[in-house]
This record gives sequence, C-alpha cells and structure tokens, in this order.
Amino acid sequence: MSTGPRVYAKNLRVWVHERPDGSSRRLGYLRVGASSPTSESAAGFAGCQGGWYPVEPAGYVCVGRQATLDGTDPVVRAMETFRPRPEEKLPYLYGTVRNPGPVFQRLPGIEELREAEPDVDRRMLEWLDAGGEIGASYAQDVWTWGEPPEDPRGAWTAKLTRGVPDFLQNHGMVPNPHLSPRPPTLVLDRMRPKVGYAILDTFLHEGRRYGLTTHAELVPTDRLRPIRGSDFRGVRIGEDVEFPFAFVRHPEAKFVDASGADAGAATYRDVLRLTGKQKFFGKVLHYEVKDGRYISDRHASRLDPAKKMPGWANAGEKWIDINITKQTLMLYEGTTPVYATLVSTGEAGLASAETTTATRRGIFRIHTKHITATMASNESGEEFELRDVPYVQYFESEGYALHGAYWHDRFGMPKSRGCINLSPEDARRVFHWTDPQVPTGWHGALLPLRGTVVFIHP
Repeated sequence: MSTGPRVYAKNLRVWVHERPDGSSRRLGYLRVGASSPTSESAAGFAGCQGGWYPVEPAGYVCVGRQATLDGTDPVVRAMETFRPRPEEKLPYLYGTVRNPGPVFQRLPGIEELREAEPDVDRRMLEWLDAGGEIGASYAQDVWTWGEPPEDPRGAWTAKLTRGVPDFLQNHGMVPNPHLSPRPPTLVLDRMRPKVGYAILDTFLHEGRRYGLTTHAELVPTDRLRPIRGSDFRGVRIGEDVEFPFAFVRHPEAKFVDASGADAGAATYRDVLRLTGKQKFFGKVLHYEVKDGRYISDRHASRLDPAKKMPGWANAGEKWIDINITKQTLMLYEGTTPVYATLVSTGEAGLASAETTTATRRGIFRIHTKHITATMASNESGEEFELRDVPYVQYFESEGYALHGAYWHDRFGMPKSRGCINLSPEDARRVFHWTDPQVPTGWHGALLPLRGTVVFIHP
C-alpha cells in the first residue's frame, strides 16, 4: 500500500483498532496531520458509518468526524506539514508561561492587537529591554529550531512579517482539530500560570513572533520562557564506560584524599571510573576513583550489574532497572546491561506511594506509550498543566510513567510527583528501545501485559 488512497487524521487522537469494529482492541492512535496508505474500499462498517479503513502497519480507523479520505480537508492541509520530530531530544518546541495573555485563533492586526492587549506597546518595549531569562535576548533560537532568529527589536520596529502559513494569511483561522466547535472569535482563551505549551512552529506577524501550538492555537512567544531542555544524557555500557563506575548525583559533591581531607569539588553528573575499592570516612562509605581520590556514596551512585538475574532476564527479555536510592536507571538486554543514566523519581523518596509523591515500587510492564502526552494536576496549590510531555511510557494503572522532563535539570535528585523523570535525550533513547514500539507515523501505542519489564526498587 505504498501508493494510492490515504486515510488522514484530522483530530488530536484517532484510534487504531485491531479489527474493523469499534469494540475491538485499541492498538494505538494517530494525531492530526498524520496519514497512512489505505485501501480503495472500507473493510467494514460495524459502528462506523463512513467505514473502517486499514492503516499501516496494522489496524483500522473509522472514517468520519475524526479521520477522512480527503487530502484537501482544511484541517489536513493545514496540519500535515507540522509533525512531531521523534528523532530529536524534544519532538516539539517548548515554552512555559511567563506572562499570561490572550490565546488567539487568528493573527490580529495591529489595532486588534492593541484592543486585545491594551498594554502591548509598553510591554513589548519592556521585554525588548529586559535582560536574563525574562528578556528578548534569551534563547530566541529555540523558536526557530536552533537557526539564527530575526532580531526581536528590529522585527518589532519594522513590523516584520515572515513565514506565516498560507492558512493564516488574509485573516484565516486556525483549523479546528477538536470535536467541539469553536466560536468565530479572535481571542480563543487566556494563558494560565504554570502551563507549558508545545509549539509546532513559529513565525513573525507585524513584528511579533507567534507560535502555533499542538492544540491548534496561536500564542505570542514573548509571553513564554523558551525551553532548551537539559543536554544531560547517560552512557553506553561497554562502549562509553566499563564497570565499576559511578555518576556524581549531588551538585555539591566533593572528593577526599586517602586521609579523608578535602580533595576538591566533583562535577555534577560526571561519570567516574572506579577501582572497585571502598573505604569509610566518618562512618560514611566512599568509593575509590581511579585517580586515587574518594567520593561519598551520598554524593555518587555506583553502578554494577545485578547480582542475581531475574527470570525475565534469563529468558532474554529487555528490562529496565530503577534504583530509587541511587536515582539511577539501567537498561538490560537479557542479562547484559547496555545503558545507564540518572533519573529523578518521586520527591518523597522511599516513603509510601499510597499517600505521598514517592514513586511506586514493584515489577511492572510498559503498557502504553505516547510520543507526547499532556500531564496536569488540579490539586489545590499545586495546579499545573504541561502540554505534550515528551516520550511518555505508562507502566502502572494509576498513572505512573517514565517520561522526559523539559522543565528541570536536576536529574540524580528526587524531583517528580511520582513519575520517573528522564532528561529529554535519555527519554527519547529509552522510548525507542522499549516495547511496544510506536509505528512510524503513529503518536501512541498500547500493549497490555506484554511490554518491557520495569523493575523499581529501593
């Protein structure tokens, strides 16, 4: 089915079923903008008036409100070029709300903008003049996928327009990929504090840069803090490093010499080659580094192969070993460890996962994977919404997952509300390594009871 008819997703989540029947098992889903080769005719009509059409590599989607055979559909034409980039450490562009303002569904003219944001001229000048992370000089290349951006001050002064998609020109609205209709208004919503947006692409309109979000909204990027995401990544065992080794997991870690005297600061998250010898200083265990210095086990995590291999390892399965005390993750292929890194588990450490933010311990299997998924909390005083968290892998029925964390860079220290946070690149690597695999072009996949084993222990 490499040529011929195609079926197109025009909703944020278009389910792929195992058989041409809505009651059959869900295999995964497509996101708006995705498409797949299909057949000339429907494979069935059970519970689907428009018919069930096959997609590659397996399964069927229902043609109707959420999917179409029409490649000229306005939603399809607008969104098909804006796809996630799962080969990148972050599949979208990301920013967190710094200064809440309006969310638009079309690009405003300058007078409309001043009506929607009466203080826009003053506020833009303040942003252009500000320094540090709140100003226009901070990380603006994030919005252009790392390419040099236009100078924000020059663009605003000249009221420059550049890169606006065809569907937004001449007062065009953002096509709606949601099932519920939208009012034909300029302002669709307002940003809220503690919200992280995922951006498909950005462009300049009358001097201001706007981002097209994954939910098909337009947000001024000057109201967001652009996020690069941590560049930290783990090591390939047998290629980058050999056992025994350790990660420096504490930002203020120090070395001592053979007498226990201060021997200088250790670099946070460095990989240390160890001799295998250990020594106590002040009743605290220290590991000997190959340069003769020692480092405390309170500041560094030593990694070794599992002393006793579990049954699934002896059967040759892939599996993930997560140590909460050490804040480490190791990937195994059968009995062979192949990768190791630092993570951030629940901030409550080894407390009960039933009543705190600790990570649940036990043996699990990954059952659902999303290239991205939104995570939110409505808990009083702790409200947040993070759109399209990258590389999400659920392994427990009550919402525990491995996922990338673009909003912090404290890997090696407990930080999460129970999930296992990985750096963006580590999350991407682990995501593509585990089962179930997400087929090319899909946004998520489900495989209850048969995914990769996740072993979480103290």
